[in-house]
Amino acid sequence: MAATAQPKKIVAPTVSQINAEFVTQLACKYWAPHIKKKSPFDIKVIEEIYEKEIVKSRFAIRKIMLLEFSQYLENYLWMNYSPEVSSKAYLMSICCMVNEKFRENVPAWEIFKKKPDHFPFFFKHILKAALAETDGEFSLHEQTVLLLFLDHCFNSLEVDLIRSQVQQLISLPMWMGLQAARLELELKKTPKLRKFWNLIKKNDEKMDPEAREQAYQERRFLSQLIQKFISVLKSVPLSEPVTMDKVHYCERFIELMIDLEALLPTRRWFNTILDDSHLLVHCYLSNLVRREEDGHLFSQLLDMLKFYTGFEINDQTGNALTENEMTTIHYDRITSLQRAAFAHFPELYDFALSNVAEVDTRESLVKFFGPLSSNTLHQVASYLCLLPTLPKNEDTTFDKEFLLELLVSRHERRISQIQQLNQMPLYPTEKIIWDENIVPTEYYSGEGCLALPKLNLQFLTLHDYLLRNFNLFRLESTYEIRQDIEDSVSRMKPWQSEYGGVVFGGWARMAQPIVAFTVVEVAKPNIGENWPTRVRADVTINLNVRDHIKDEWEGLRKHDVCFLITVRPTKPYGTKFDRRRPFIEQVGLVYVRGCEIQGMLDDKGRVIEDGPEPRPNLRGESRTFRVFLDPNQYQQDMTNTIQNGAEDVYETFNIIMRRKPKENNFKAVLETIRNLMNTDCVVPDWLHDIILGYGDPSSAHYSKMPNQIATLDFNDTFLSIEHLKASFPGHNVKVTVEDPALQIPPFRITFPVRSGKGKKRKDADVEDEDTEEAKTLIVEPHVIPNRGPYPYNQPKRNTIQFTHTQIEAIRAGMQPGLTMVVGPPGTGKTDVAVQIISNIYHNFPEQRTLIVTHSNQALNQLFEKIMALDIDERHLLRLGHGEEELETEKDFSRYGRVNYVLARRIELLEEVKRLQKSLGVPGDASYTCETAGYFFLYQVMSRWEEYISKVKNKGSALPDVTEVSTFFPFHEYFANAPQPIFKGRSYEEDMEIAEGCFRHIKKIFTQLEEFRASELLRSGLDRSKYLLVKEAKIIAMTCTHAALKRHDLVKLGFKYDNILMEEAAQILEIETFIPLLLQNPQDGFSRLKRWIMIGDHHQLPPVIKNMAFQKYSNMEQSLFTRFVRVGVPTVDLDAQGRARASLCNLYNWRYKNLGNLPHVQLLPEFSTANAGLLYDFQLINVEDFQGVGESEPNPYFYQNLGEAEYVVALFMYMCLLGYPADRISILTTYNGQKHLIRDIINRRCGNNPLIGRPNKVTTVDRFQGQQNDYILLSLVRTRAVGHLRDVRRLVVAMSRARLGLYIFARVSLFQNCFELTPAFSQLTARPLHLHIIPTEPFPTTRKNGERPSHEVQIIKNMPQMANFVYNMYMHLIQTTHHYHQTLLQLPPAMVEEGEEVQNQETELETEEEAMTIQADIIPSPTDTSCSHETLAFQTDTTSNQTETTPSETGASSNPEAISALSETTTTVAGAVPAPAEANMPQDATSASAETK
Repeated sequence: MAATAQPKKIVAPTVSQINAEFVTQLACKYWAPHIKKKSPFDIKVIEEIYEKEIVKSRFAIRKIMLLEFSQYLENYLWMNYSPEVSSKAYLMSICCMVNEKFRENVPAWEIFKKKPDHFPFFFKHILKAALAETDGEFSLHEQTVLLLFLDHCFNSLEVDLIRSQVQQLISLPMWMGLQAARLELELKKTPKLRKFWNLIKKNDEKMDPEAREQAYQERRFLSQLIQKFISVLKSVPLSEPVTMDKVHYCERFIELMIDLEALLPTRRWFNTILDDSHLLVHCYLSNLVRREEDGHLFSQLLDMLKFYTGFEINDQTGNALTENEMTTIHYDRITSLQRAAFAHFPELYDFALSNVAEVDTRESLVKFFGPLSSNTLHQVASYLCLLPTLPKNEDTTFDKEFLLELLVSRHERRISQIQQLNQMPLYPTEKIIWDENIVPTEYYSGEGCLALPKLNLQFLTLHDYLLRNFNLFRLESTYEIRQDIEDSVSRMKPWQSEYGGVVFGGWARMAQPIVAFTVVEVAKPNIGENWPTRVRADVTINLNVRDHIKDEWEGLRKHDVCFLITVRPTKPYGTKFDRRRPFIEQVGLVYVRGCEIQGMLDDKGRVIEDGPEPRPNLRGESRTFRVFLDPNQYQQDMTNTIQNGAEDVYETFNIIMRRKPKENNFKAVLETIRNLMNTDCVVPDWLHDIILGYGDPSSAHYSKMPNQIATLDFNDTFLSIEHLKASFPGHNVKVTVEDPALQIPPFRITFPVRSGKGKKRKDADVEDEDTEEAKTLIVEPHVIPNRGPYPYNQPKRNTIQFTHTQIEAIRAGMQPGLTMVVGPPGTGKTDVAVQIISNIYHNFPEQRTLIVTHSNQALNQLFEKIMALDIDERHLLRLGHGEEELETEKDFSRYGRVNYVLARRIELLEEVKRLQKSLGVPGDASYTCETAGYFFLYQVMSRWEEYISKVKNKGSALPDVTEVSTFFPFHEYFANAPQPIFKGRSYEEDMEIAEGCFRHIKKIFTQLEEFRASELLRSGLDRSKYLLVKEAKIIAMTCTHAALKRHDLVKLGFKYDNILMEEAAQILEIETFIPLLLQNPQDGFSRLKRWIMIGDHHQLPPVIKNMAFQKYSNMEQSLFTRFVRVGVPTVDLDAQGRARASLCNLYNWRYKNLGNLPHVQLLPEFSTANAGLLYDFQLINVEDFQGVGESEPNPYFYQNLGEAEYVVALFMYMCLLGYPADRISILTTYNGQKHLIRDIINRRCGNNPLIGRPNKVTTVDRFQGQQNDYILLSLVRTRAVGHLRDVRRLVVAMSRARLGLYIFARVSLFQNCFELTPAFSQLTARPLHLHIIPTEPFPTTRKNGERPSHEVQIIKNMPQMANFVYNMYMHLIQTTHHYHQTLLQLPPAMVEEGEEVQNQETELETEEEAMTIQADIIPSPTDTSCSHETLAFQTDTTSNQTETTPSETGASSNPEAISALSETTTTVAGAVPAPAEANMPQDATSASAETK
C-alpha cells in the first residue's frame, strides 16, 4: 500500500458481530463485568488472544477495539499482572490496549494508578524490548507499537506514576551517552554542571554493581535507541521494494524525537544527545527521503524535527533567545571553525581569513570543504568535538557525503523563525489543501502519525506556543476551505469543450466563472523586504443569476476572503461526477490562490466604499471587484515563473469562490497571531510560566500574590450577617459593631493577608496563635451614602443566597491573580460571574473589566444579569454583532451607547435648566455641558457651601433639626420627589438626606462633564471610539471578535485591568490567549491584574471539525482544561439547583462532591412525579426495527428510524396527557438523527393544535448551556458507542433535564462501555421497557417515587407505543366530540346565548379537526404513507426551519376528555387489529444520501 493512499474509514463492528467474536466468548468467560461467575486467571488466554487475534490480524484496529472495549485491560491484563507471569505477549497486549485508549481519546492511566506496584518492572521490560534486535523476538511492527507506547508516556508527564519512570531516561546522567570530548566541551561551557556531574559519579560508586548496571542501561536508553533507528534507516533501499513496517517504524521514531524536543523537561539534556548522534544528517542523506512516495511523510516529519532541534531557546535555562543571541551563537560556531582551520588545516587558509558573511552560506561552505579528503573532513569534525578522534594511519569509516553534510548543515546561516513566518503566505494553496499528511480527510483513523504540531501541556516559549497554534488554526481553516472548494467546483461541473477549453455544465451559489482577471498594481517592497507591500487585481464576473444571489455577490464587503481557482478539466462534456473518486483529477484543478476584497468598482472604475450612503445602482450583469492578493504568495509565484520558467499562475484563473462570512474570519485571526509574534507580546510576569506550563501551578493564586488586598467591600453579596457567617465555615467572624440591628449588609471584610514567605517558628504556641489569626475575619457593616430622594436613586440589590464555595469564587475573583472556577451544570456560574464584575466595579471604580465569552448567547445572558445589578448603564458596552439578540429595549452596541449618551446629555441639560429656574438664576446655563459646568461651580456649589456653613454643628450647641430643612436651598428643585423630603426625626438622618440630594445634583454635573467629549467630537465613529477607550468600564465581546479586532483595539489605545471569561472550557486555546493581549504594555509591563476563567472541562470542548486536528494534535484542548491538567488551583462549585437530585446523580460522579441546593428537595415541582410516567428517568431499550438498527446514508450521518419513531411517539403521548410542548426538548447525538426526528414530527404532529412541536429538536452538542424540564434523548448507535464514549458528551446529555429524562438506546451496547459505567449502572437498575400511566393527566399530585393509584402499563417496543398513541388520540377526539354533542343537547335555559353560538362553532371546528387531524396524526394501522420518499427531502424541509418552535396551542386538550380516558384504558391498549409494522416506513435508512 502506498503511503499516500486514500485512508479508509474504520467500520465499527455490530453488536451481533461482537457477540459472535471469539474475543467476546472469552470475555464472557474470564473478565466481562456483568458476568458473576468468572473462570480463574489463565496466562494461556493472553498468549492465545495475542497470537490469534492481534498478530494474526496484523494488529487490526477492529480486533484491538473489541478487546479494549470489552475492558480487557482493566479487568484482566493489569489486574493479574506480576513479574512472574510477564511475557512478550503480556507486554504487547498491555501496550496495544493503552495505545488504543489514546487513539480513542479516553483516559488510559487510571487503572495503572489504582495498582501501581508492578509498573516500574513493566516499564523496564518495555525499554528492554524496544532495544531488542528487529530480527529477534520482537518484530519491527511490534517495536513500532512499543515506540508509540513510549511516546504516550513522554506526553503524560503530569501523571506522577509515569513521570517517576520517565525522568530516569531524560535527566542529566543521560549524558553518559555522549562521546568523551563532547561531554568535556559541554561541561566546560557550564561550570555549574561539572559539580553536578562529579556528584553523579560519586553516587554511582556507592551503588551495588547490579543497580549501577541497571542505571547505566536506563541512562543510555535513548542514545542506543537512536543508534538502533539509524541501522534500520540504513537498511531501506533506494529503489527496491521496502516493507511498510520499516517506513512506519521510521515515521513513529521521528515523531517520538519531535515530541521529546518540543517539551522543555525532556529537551533540556536530550537535545545535546540528539545533536551528538547527528541523527538529522543521517536522515537527510538516507534513501527513505529520496523515495518520493514512501518517504513523503518522513521528509515532512524530518523538517519539523530540524525546526525543533534548532529552536531559539537556551536548553538549560529555558529562556527564549532573541535574534541577536541566535546570531551570536551562529558567529561563534563559524569563528571557532575558522580558528581550527587557521591553526591546523593550511588548505583552508582562504576560508579562515574570509569574513563570516562571505562563508556562511551553503554554497560557499561546499566550495571550501568539498575538495578536502574524507580523512581531513573527519579531523576537522573531531577537532570541533563532533566526532571521535581519528587514530593515526587509519582511514575514516564515515563516507565523505556524511562528513561534508555534517560540517555544512552545522555552520550554514539559518533564516530566523520570525522571518520565515513573515514570508509565509496566509492563504493555503492547492499543494497544502490536498496534502493528506498535513490536512487529512475526515476519515482519519488515528493509526498513522501526521506532520502536524501537537498541543500538549507545555510549550518551549511564547513564540513556540503561538507558532503551533498558528499552524494548526491555519490547517483547520484549510480543511474547511477544501470542503467548500470541492462542493462549489463540483457543482459547477467543469468539462472540456470540443476545442480544448473549459465549459461549465452546472452552477454554484458560492462560485462564478471569471470573465477577466488583471493585476493592476504591484507596489514596491519595504526596505529590507523582498516581497511587494501590496498587490491588487481586478476580477470581472457576469452575474446572470437570481436576484437574491446577485445581492449576495454585490454585498461582498471589504476584507471578505475569496479564492481564485484554475481548472483544466480533461473529462468530456456530460461526464458524471463521482464524489467517491479523487476530486482533483475529475475537475482538473490546477491552482488555488486566496484574495481579499477591497470593494466593487462603479461605472467609472472607482471602488465603492462602505458607508451610510446608498450604493449606486449599476447597469447590466457584469461586475468587477478589486481584490488584494497575498504579496508573499505573489513574490513566490513570480520567482518560480522567472527562475524555473513555470507558467504565470495569475493568467490562468477561471473561477472565483466566496465563503459564508461567519466561517471566513481565518485570515484576520492568522494575521492577529502573526502580529503578536512580531511584537514584544508582554504577558504579565505572574502568568508567563503558567501559560507555558512550568513552575508552580499555584503561583498565580491570590493567596500567593504579593499584592493581595486585605480589605474588600462585598457590597450586596451577602443577604444577612447569618449568610456571611455561613459563607466562611471554619472562620472566626468578628463584627465591629455589637448591636444586632446594625449588623446589616453591605459588609466590608478584612482578611488576614499572609506574605508568601513565612518564617520558620519553633514555638508551638506562637504557631497556634498564628493559625487562629489566619482564621479570623473582621467584618464592618457600612451604610451606602444616600443617593437622592427619588425611588430610582435606591441601589439595585442582589437577591441570591450564594453558597460558601460561590463566595470563595467571588472572593478569589476580587483579588489580583488567576482565578479558575469550575461550574458543573446548574451551579450558578453566571450569577457568580456577574457578582464578581459588580464587586470589582464598586471596589475599583477606576479599573476597566473585559468580559469574553464563547457565544453571543452566553454574552447576552451575562449582560441581562449585569443590568439587574447596581451598575451605571453608561459604563456598559457590548462589541460585536450579537447585541441585536439582547432581550432588552436598550442598545449596548457602540452606536447604541453613543445615542444613549447624546439622549442622556439632553435629559441632563433639561434637569440643569429646571435647577437653574428653581434657583432663579438668569441666563442659559443648560446650553452646553461646558456652560453647565460653570453654572455648577459658581451657582450651585456656592449655595451648598453657604448652606453647610449654616447647619453644620457649631461648637457645643446642639444642632437644630428644623434648620436642616429651613435653610435647604433646593426645595423647589426637589418638589417632584416623594414628600416630605426631610422626616424631622433626627439631625443626622435629615443631614444625610440633604447630602443625598446634593449627591444627586452633583452626579448630574459629573455625568455632563464626562459627556463633554461628545460635544467636541462630531462624528459617530469618533464618539464611539472615545466611549470604548475612556468612558466604558465594563466591555463585553466574544473571543472571535477579540481575535478579529485586536489590531484595531491596540491602535486605539484600548486599556483594561481585568478579564473575565465565561464558557472558558469551550474556547480554543489561542482564542483564550489573544484577549490577554488586546492592549499595549505600559513601560514594558502588562497592566492586567486579574484573570477570571469560569467554565467546566467536564463538558464539551471547543468544536474542531477535522478528527485529525482534534485527536492527533489535541486542538480541542482549551486553555482552561490545560490549566486544570497542569494543576492550577480551582474553585469547584458544589451545589446545583437545576435538576431533581435523582437526575443529578446521573452525572455528579464526574465532579468533586457535587450536591444539591435545598430547594431541589423542597420545591413542589421537584418533589412531584412526572404525570403519566412511572419514573423520573428511564433508559428504554430499542431493538432493530424491520431488521435495521443504525444506518449511515452519508459518512458520519447516522440515523436510527426505530428510535426516532419511539421518541416522537413518547413526545405525542406526553402532549396528549397535557404536558406543554415547549417544556419538552428532543436531543440526539448525531445530525442525521436530528433531521430524521424533525421530519417525523413534521409528518406526525407538527401542525396539530392538540400536540404541536417540541421546544427544540437538536443535537446534544448544540444544546450545551441550555436546559428544559423534560428531555427525550436518542443515542442512535447500535454498532459502536461512537462519540458518546467521550464522557464529556455524556455529562452534557445527562444534565440538560430538570424534571424528566427518557433515553432511547441499544442497552446491550452502552452498558458494556467502561467509561459510561457510573451513569449506565444507575440507568440499567430500572426496567428497560417504558412504564406509563395513561390515565394520569398532567399535572399530577402524586409524589415522586410513590406507587401510583392508576394502572401502570408496560410498553415492550416502538410499534406498540405508536399504536397506543394512535388509539389514545382517536379516543380523545371521539370523547371531545361526544362532550360537545352533550353540551349542545342541554336545555336552552342552562346555556347562555353567547355560549350556545360558541359551542356550535366549536362543534363544527372539532368535527373538521377530527377529520383533518386523523390524517396528520400517526397513520392508522393500514396507513403506510410515511414512506422513505417523503423523508428523503428532510434537510430541505428542516434545515431552514428555526430550532425554537414551541407550540402555541400544544396540550390544549380538554380536562374532561383526558379524565374520560380512564374508562377505556384497556380497550385503547388492545384496539389495534392490524400488525404494528404496517404503520411505519419500509426502509429504516429513510433519509437518502442527499440529506447531508
